[in-house]
Amino acid sequence: MTGLPHDDPQPLTVAVIGTGPRGLSVLERLAVRLREEPAPRRRLRVYAIDAVEVGAGRVWRTDQQDWFTMNTVVGQVTMYSGEPDGGPARPGAGPSLGQWIADRARTHGEEPLGPNDYASRLRYGQYLRSVYRTIAEHLPEEAELVPVHDRILRARPRPGGGYELVRENDPAPLGVDRLVLATGHPRNEPDDFEREMLDFAAGRPGVHYLCGDSAADLALDSATIPPGTTVGVLGMGLSFYDVMVALTLGRGGTFTTLPDGSMRYEPSGREPHIVAGSRSGLPIPARGKNQKEPHHSHRALFLTPHAVEQARKRRLAETGGPRLDFDEDVLPLLLRELDHVYWTAHVTARDGQEAGERFAERHASVLLTGGNPAELLREAGLDGLPALDLQKLARPFGDRHFPDPQAFRAELLDVMRWDLSEADLGNGEGPLKAALDVLRDIRNVVREAVDYGGLRPSSHQEAFLRRFLPVNALLSAGPPRYRVRQLVALIEAGVVEVAGPATSYTADEEAGGFRVVSPRVAGSARTARVLIDARIPTPHLRRDTSPLVRGLLEDGLVSEYVVDDSVHGERFESGGLAVTRAPFHVVDAGGRVRADLYALGIPTEHTRWFTQVGSSRPGMRTLFYRDADAIAADLLAGGPEESRSAGRALVGAASGTPSEGSRA
Repeated sequence: MTGLPHDDPQPLTVAVIGTGPRGLSVLERLAVRLREEPAPRRRLRVYAIDAVEVGAGRVWRTDQQDWFTMNTVVGQVTMYSGEPDGGPARPGAGPSLGQWIADRARTHGEEPLGPNDYASRLRYGQYLRSVYRTIAEHLPEEAELVPVHDRILRARPRPGGGYELVRENDPAPLGVDRLVLATGHPRNEPDDFEREMLDFAAGRPGVHYLCGDSAADLALDSATIPPGTTVGVLGMGLSFYDVMVALTLGRGGTFTTLPDGSMRYEPSGREPHIVAGSRSGLPIPARGKNQKEPHHSHRALFLTPHAVEQARKRRLAETGGPRLDFDEDVLPLLLRELDHVYWTAHVTARDGQEAGERFAERHASVLLTGGNPAELLREAGLDGLPALDLQKLARPFGDRHFPDPQAFRAELLDVMRWDLSEADLGNGEGPLKAALDVLRDIRNVVREAVDYGGLRPSSHQEAFLRRFLPVNALLSAGPPRYRVRQLVALIEAGVVEVAGPATSYTADEEAGGFRVVSPRVAGSARTARVLIDARIPTPHLRRDTSPLVRGLLEDGLVSEYVVDDSVHGERFESGGLAVTRAPFHVVDAGGRVRADLYALGIPTEHTRWFTQVGSSRPGMRTLFYRDADAIAADLLAGGPEESRSAGRALVGAASGTPSEGSRA
């Protein structure tokens, strides 16, 4: 590598703060590049810094209970950027999570899992730790990896470049030339609702409000939540299921699988009574049985990078600006993609693979030429089947009112059992889950439309954030089927009660607790002594309580990504940390690119979309892998001045495109 003399006595020092999947991915690609690129370079010292567990991070730490589960099958998860090649596991050639578990089952007698099974977060954390050890063991002699188990309180810029890192538990600052922020899920300062609930609980013994966080970090023990206590739960997404199992399995309850595949719950007597609710009144549905190989990639026909590019050209010609309208330019193409998979799966399930392929070709041709597919659907005998309606699936109860909780409970269970039957058909053969799985498969193209201010600010806020994302999250990111069956069993046993749609949560002074009620279900009001927010905090730069982040803001070293759209006279303060495109240099408060500071993953959410991805996929050059590799390459790619020039070029190249934005 040019510009890094081999005889320089001072090593190039790099710190990666946060060693969960994103930080670990950078370390893995650094190790690969150090091995594969033999050009002369300075010695390298890399500090792997984590306040909770080096090599696993907070969410995946290895001291948590094993009932918290991943929602991606083990065969589709890897932290290595290349598959095993017959040699020892090493950066660039290592086992997927599923292969690692299978090997551990053979060599250590641990519980085996099939490629389509789901692992606990604890087990994934153990896998991450094994990847970290492999990285450390396979670095070349001129590089060293130094674990630092500490919290970084401040990053102060040095006059000549680089940073002095102030540690919580060590008075000696840590000097580094380059810094990578991969800090993961934040803890935010309370918003108005949270502050009201916290203040209400503060003066009342036995009354508690638990702000949203990873369930493994919530106070779900019997001291906070005694047996028999009524507990309100806000939100019924993935974290709701974590809270649910902690308060049931974690209290000694057991599930028995019955001959028909359903489950029965046997209580221990130590459970609380759980009253949950959400906007939709529907717990997040199950993921379909996996029928896809790890390397499967849906081939988009309608929502493609070319289609996004063409839409930008049209917008530029029409308005003088390239920003898109999500409802007009993106959503119709996305829905065509889902419809195509949905109807094709119906034909394939009924008439076989060849008939499905013939139908798919004709259906795609009609849609690509702007035709109406109604006649083709009638000809194929599909016109009597329900169309795919995302809004109806996500809001199955609509605006209807129910006369009592029993009526709502009966309909809720019917919806959940129907959805489970669809999930059992699979995400390849089952029309519904095959179509919904496309929402996961085409995220990268949605990112091309959305990232870096790709949408008009008003469209981003209203159409994308407020309308599309809640539906997308509910329908595309569900838990394993057995989790939903467990919830059905808990509802049947009376341990869990779902209040209903549009659930509200208020402090009830007279009752001395939290009032949980659905205005659409008569008689649903309940008083809870404990209220748990089961929603993972949304990243927001200015609400993050981390001393490191607050210090970076105060010092003007980072800035919020703000889109100023002069064409439409609109402005969007995203809450995300402003970064360039790859290799993701941070942009400071003066709009300058900091070539020695990078940010990856969740801190940049809202500047980029869906940054919480926690792994790559075997045999695929995923965006997760490419993001990490871009940073690794830049870390090793030359002296500070060369890197600063590259950073300026990145911003300059974005001028006049949707990626242009001001920094607040």
